[in-house]
Amino acid sequence: MYLSSSRAAAPPPAEPTGSAAGRRRAWPGAGVPANVLALGSVSLVTDISSEMITAVLPMYVIFTLGLSPLQFGALNGMYFGATALVRLAAGHAADRWQRPKLVAGGGYALSAACKLGLLAAGSSVPFLGAVIAADRTGKGLRTGPRDALISLSSTPKTLGRSFGAHRAMDTAGAFLGPLVAFALLLATPEHYDTVFVASFVFAAFGVAILALLVRDRRAAVPAADRATVRAALGLLLRPGFRRVNIAVLLLGTVALSDSFVYLLVQQRLDISEEYFPLLPLGTTGAYLLLALPLGQLADRLGRLRVFVAGYGALLCAYLLLCGPGGGPVLLVVVLALHGVFYAATDGVLMAAVGPMVPAGLRSGGMSLIQTGQSVATLGSSVLFGAAWSAYGLHTALVLALVALAAAVLLAAWILPLSGTAAPTEENPE
Repeated sequence: MYLSSSRAAAPPPAEPTGSAAGRRRAWPGAGVPANVLALGSVSLVTDISSEMITAVLPMYVIFTLGLSPLQFGALNGMYFGATALVRLAAGHAADRWQRPKLVAGGGYALSAACKLGLLAAGSSVPFLGAVIAADRTGKGLRTGPRDALISLSSTPKTLGRSFGAHRAMDTAGAFLGPLVAFALLLATPEHYDTVFVASFVFAAFGVAILALLVRDRRAAVPAADRATVRAALGLLLRPGFRRVNIAVLLLGTVALSDSFVYLLVQQRLDISEEYFPLLPLGTTGAYLLLALPLGQLADRLGRLRVFVAGYGALLCAYLLLCGPGGGPVLLVVVLALHGVFYAATDGVLMAAVGPMVPAGLRSGGMSLIQTGQSVATLGSSVLFGAAWSAYGLHTALVLALVALAAAVLLAAWILPLSGTAAPTEENPE
């Protein structure tokens, strides 16, 4: 990590991670700072809210509203792509004002309000698309500043652990969200408005936790690292950071979104529609169990190595979906591999990127990576939806499998995987 960034990113003297006070306020045995746990609590509650919607949205728009796979691909792509430019603006604002909590809070509040907008949208696809875009705008506002807060609240050597702990709590919410949605639809069949209202309540609770428990982190930023648009874009000139961006774009463009993976499983195994909201539980269960261990493993073995290995797990899941056989074993293994993929890539990528970026540009640098992910997911959703409509589901999956295999090999060649230590100022790659 940059030496100036390392000093700025460490917790303030009043609350050092290694002190007795820090240990009392950290996750026992894990050494996770209190601020990271508070952010994890916000994400846990917020993910209950968002995953309630994610769990029912594919079923709602395809089986209830009657959208085609291509239309759903465009809508699903909007779900991710709408955050692209907003992420950059939010990251720059958080760095410029040195107020990541304020920017993240605005994003959480906007997403909460959009849960009520789903009620007003009804069966109007354009209105539904607009609400989804606004909801994802909220996510775009919050994600970069939130991850910057995690990075600035942690020590350089334990970033993988901190992000792993946060993602584990986040995923606990993702595990509970589909269960809540399933229970509500079981109690009130086809009453999606009940799910939307409950989702809003959870989202509002998350905003309250953020306001009350999360502390802002303001780094002592050298003049050379002041946040400007030119400085943020200048990160792309750094070889290590640029290569990570290229690999993220490449892998994201050929990796299927969650909704398509669950639709593939549902179609492949002929699972009843009422059980569709439960499919994410297999993914989130594996993610929940493995997020912290794989984060710690990434700290020891190399974060980019674990990141690429995560896409290897996703490739194995696609192979199983393309092959013969079926039944519960296939279901469990595919969803478990999907969870391994997330545990090895989501927080691990941010832990790898953090040390490459000065403290004063931390939100903007992370937002650049996340913007690439959003744009890539938009392209992936549209491309796969078009391939499904044109060639059929099996052919589209085979094409995705071949493309992902090629992308994993290219990413392994592009990324600097030889070193295991976290990047430093002397070794920025």
